[in-house]
Amino acid sequence: NKKAFVELLFWKSPAAACEMTKGYSSLQEGEGTTRSRVPPWTPQQEQELRELYWKYKEVEGGDIIAAILAQLPAPGRTRRQVVKQLVRM
Repeated sequence: NKKAFVELLFWKSPAAACEMTKGYSSLQEGEGTTRSRVPPWTPQQEQELRELYWKYKEVEGGDIIAAILAQLPAPGRTRRQVVKQLVRM
């Protein structure tokens, strides 16, 4: 690709960089950015997260996020997802 140098001027995700090196349309269905999509938070999960936050907010010396993750009924949520959702709320 003679114009690949132009592509290098802009930030690329790892999936886009892989696609540039292997050829465009090289990613299969379910790979790259679509694979890492997380399920959205339902209103019930947001309410449970809010209640758990207020419950563990006042605990001295404890890790609030670890306590929330232990009590969160929705399995598969990561620490980063919980923190990001709390900040968003």
